[in-house]
Amino acid sequence: MRIPLRSVSATGAAVVAAVVLSGVVPSSAVAAPRWAPAASATVHPGVVTDTAGGQCTSNFVFTGSDGSVYLGQAAHCAGTGAATETDGCGAGSLPLGTPVAVDGATRPGELVYSSWRAMQARGETDPGTCAFNDLALVRIDPADVGRVNPSVPYWGGPTGLGAGSTAAGDLVYSYGNSPLRQGVSALSPKQGASLGDDGNGWSHTVLTLTPGVPGDSGSAFLDANGRAIGVLATLALLPVPTSNGVGDLPRELAYAQRTSGIDGLQLALGTEPFQPPLL
Repeated sequence: MRIPLRSVSATGAAVVAAVVLSGVVPSSAVAAPRWAPAASATVHPGVVTDTAGGQCTSNFVFTGSDGSVYLGQAAHCAGTGAATETDGCGAGSLPLGTPVAVDGATRPGELVYSSWRAMQARGETDPGTCAFNDLALVRIDPADVGRVNPSVPYWGGPTGLGAGSTAAGDLVYSYGNSPLRQGVSALSPKQGASLGDDGNGWSHTVLTLTPGVPGDSGSAFLDANGRAIGVLATLALLPVPTSNGVGDLPRELAYAQRTSGIDGLQLALGTEPFQPPLL
């Protein structure tokens, strides 16, 4: 059983909603924006996003060929259905253009891509894609681009895009920011290992020292080389209690590159080296 990890702030209660992700293909080279220094940037992977009351943790920064900057979150963060709805090919979602509050930004971002809406628009039927493709992109307001840095807090990176698969025992690193932790930053960095893949490679099952909880949904996952491999989506009760489902970012990004209409969409690399300290 999988439990999604969106946190809804309207009532202050933790609720859940969602699944896992998908892919990547090479895109045309674009000039990187002028990033804020990592030490002073207020918008970066791991900041909280709020989509009509659905609180999630952002994952990675992305860019387009026109200079636009995007912050990734889970598509289910904009879900409108029950917390148990995890099939993106049928679940309800807020429309593109919905404002998204981004912690550290002075103005709301804009939901410009949702894998759930993209799959429904094209009539996607592949079970693995429908179940695990769970990526959304929030365009950062131009006034806030100068506040952005793409480095993952604590760990550094990403150094590139992952290979698209994990084997049992592969090390993984993440950074959650659930409001349920009430600002206890020591619980944000997560280190663990993969238990293997699911959904024909669309999902990775991971076990970390402290599991992702509601509000961590959308968190970035890195491999042992600091490469971006996935986005946190669900908490599993079976077969391994407190393990998490992580959508495969290479597949998710490739799907977005094909369907989002964003020219030159690509992952932004961190300005800080990947040097994981011992926990």
